[in-house]
Amino acid sequence: MVEVNYDFQTFFDNKNWRGLKQALNEYDSIQIAEILEDLDENEEIIVFRLLSREQAKEVFQLLSQDKQEDIIDGIAHNVQNLSNLLNDIEPDDRTAFFEELPGKVSQRLIQLLSPKEKQITLQLLGYPEDSIGRLMTPEYVAIKANYTVEKAFQHIRKYGRDSETLNVIYIVDDDRKLVDDIKIKDLILANPEEKISDLIDSKYVALNVMDDQETAIKAFSDYDRVALPVIDNEGVLLGIVTFDDIMDVAEEESTEDFHKFGSIQTAITNPLKERVFNLYKNRIVWLIALVFMNIFSGAAISYYENMIEAVVALVFFLPLLIDSAGNAGSQSATLMIRALAVGDVEVKDWYKLIWKELLVSVLLGVTMAAAVVLLASFRAPEIILVLFITMFLIVITGSLVGLLLPFIFTKLKLDPATASAPLITSIADICGVLIYFSVANWILVI
Repeated sequence: MVEVNYDFQTFFDNKNWRGLKQALNEYDSIQIAEILEDLDENEEIIVFRLLSREQAKEVFQLLSQDKQEDIIDGIAHNVQNLSNLLNDIEPDDRTAFFEELPGKVSQRLIQLLSPKEKQITLQLLGYPEDSIGRLMTPEYVAIKANYTVEKAFQHIRKYGRDSETLNVIYIVDDDRKLVDDIKIKDLILANPEEKISDLIDSKYVALNVMDDQETAIKAFSDYDRVALPVIDNEGVLLGIVTFDDIMDVAEEESTEDFHKFGSIQTAITNPLKERVFNLYKNRIVWLIALVFMNIFSGAAISYYENMIEAVVALVFFLPLLIDSAGNAGSQSATLMIRALAVGDVEVKDWYKLIWKELLVSVLLGVTMAAAVVLLASFRAPEIILVLFITMFLIVITGSLVGLLLPFIFTKLKLDPATASAPLITSIADICGVLIYFSVANWILVI
């Protein structure tokens, strides 16, 4: 990547559009997209209009959804430019853009597409949300098994210009059913007179158009492909999904799970650009719910008020103990949510994992109990036994809560990431308070 550095504000201040256009020619599409993300609305429209048609297509696909919408709004009065831009975008990228817009806006923009692109767009938008059908592009190259290698290359030269990728060529029968795929490298190295049928083994990996997008993420991870074919239930080849699209989905899924685990309602792309009310709205629901949940902890403490008055030292270690329970639970939940998300474990595996987690939590509990005893020996030796037993039990309890809650959510057809850290911490806190004072009441007999 060439390092270039211009003071773009000088171009804007002097209205030096010719100089700005020349400067932009020294940047690649990724760099221009990064520049646009930092410009205000008026400046970004000026820059975008100075791009060539090919540059505009490439840069637009690299922008965030918000910036894409700004660009569309900025050139909406020029119907021809807007139509050119929408028709030039790759079908899968265009679908991803349209599905984030309000329905009326999408319908208006779809009318600007050519008949061919309009048909493709409506077909892709017709698949269920979060399905592989929304990700695929119909721009691929397919050949027949009875072609020779030489004829296959003639076909590729004729129809391959608009293909999303030429790394893999797909083989179909007369009914467009997928027969196999072949790497372009194998075609290049083959004898020109050799038949395609002699180069294939009919062993291929394909995605179903109705499958969830997470299925595609796992397939790309397992098979290390740059693209995968998409078929219907009859085996007809409908399109392909490329690795870059899957990377975008994987990033979105990770961001969504990360926010859910922090008890945030919906994913927030950039807090700097998000409105204050939206930030508030996305966080307040769970926080209010957790306030009411934590009333139980307060009720338990109130119930043991006389014991606390008799042994004030119990209060010193209360935050330490209940935080340890929450921390152990959060660790366990993080491991399970990740494993469930990538398919390393399934719901039916819970009973296998519970014994392993129990053994691990016993070892963790003994170690942490020894650590708290060391602290208590200086501060409150009279409650050492209470602290040892409590720490041991709450670490086990927190770990098992963190393990089981994601499985329970998955079984209930809920996103396991909804078993958020604050929720697990609150449950562990309640359990920790009850265990602590129950053990103290039993040992100290107050």
